[in-house]
Amino acid sequence: MAINTIPLRTGLDRLIARLRGFRRFTLSRKALVVTCFLLVAIVGYIDYRTGYERPLLLFYLLPISLAAWFGSLLTALGIAVVSIAVSLLSDVAAGIPALGFWNAGMAFISYALFAGLLSKLRTLVGELDRRVQERTAALQREVVERQRLDREIAQVADRERRRLGQELHDRLGQYLTGTALAAQVLKEKLAAKSAPEVAEAEKLVHYIEEGIDLTRNLARGFFSPELEADGLSVALEGLAENISERFAINCIFHGEESIPVRDSAVATQLYRIAQEAATNAAKHAAAKNIDIRVTVDGSELTLAIIDDGVGFPDKLSGSKGLGLRLMRHGAALIGAALSVQRNGGSGTVATCKLRIPSDSELNFAT
Repeated sequence: MAINTIPLRTGLDRLIARLRGFRRFTLSRKALVVTCFLLVAIVGYIDYRTGYERPLLLFYLLPISLAAWFGSLLTALGIAVVSIAVSLLSDVAAGIPALGFWNAGMAFISYALFAGLLSKLRTLVGELDRRVQERTAALQREVVERQRLDREIAQVADRERRRLGQELHDRLGQYLTGTALAAQVLKEKLAAKSAPEVAEAEKLVHYIEEGIDLTRNLARGFFSPELEADGLSVALEGLAENISERFAINCIFHGEESIPVRDSAVATQLYRIAQEAATNAAKHAAAKNIDIRVTVDGSELTLAIIDDGVGFPDKLSGSKGLGLRLMRHGAALIGAALSVQRNGGSGTVATCKLRIPSDSELNFAT
């Protein structure tokens, strides 16, 4: 049953779409009346030439249809009356022995019913068109509102990320630094007294210093101050150094010193995409070498993160799937195209392509 209904529904949808497009074609009232009278005259002349034995009442529906669709029901009824009159005159001119007024009346009733149905169909198509336009406008407003909410959420998340990074760097980092200094002073005092606890105090200082380094790395992961100064290349280079230090692998940044990205929101999303891809490669793909590359070809900027890990898996775990969704969401926010695929036999290539607006476009926008 479903197999038979699908083609019918598709055909009906195509018919409605064509009717909607045909309805948008408009004629002035004067041009419509002239066209209908001309068509009635042409059909009447052909009716006269074919003789009264071959009535062409069906062909008078063409001008009546035009009047009902592009005009009004009253106009269509007027054209129907004219069509009946022309049909009778053509029969008289063709030499009909007797006029069939009963047939003429039945023809007028048929024309009137046809015109009424067509006028009603026109009204229904117009109502459908209006509802489609309203729903399209509502959908467009919803899409715009969703994009605005996505940007606001991204801004709030980025602001909270920066705040947390600053808190880690400024407050916790300073606290640990003070603790390390106090532990260093304690170690020196114990060393001056030749106390046996000097080795343990030295270990304590070492552990606190490692905690300071870990805190700084975490802070740099949450917040990159270079982005605030429009330094995307510096931020990505710092990201590569941070990945190398945290995971003891070879992570290198390749790119120009000045990347033409003036929008801080765009730069932030590109940095987050590179950060997520490089971190996933180091943590989950067991990569030993990671390349972060930025190339600019005309108005297109390409960010590529290439690793030699185990490769892009066929089935993602929950953590990897979330990271990939975050990368795609960040790319969608800035209008970029993101693709993640295997790098040949092993490894993964994550590519983000973005169109950079020219100076004239930026000046026009402002």
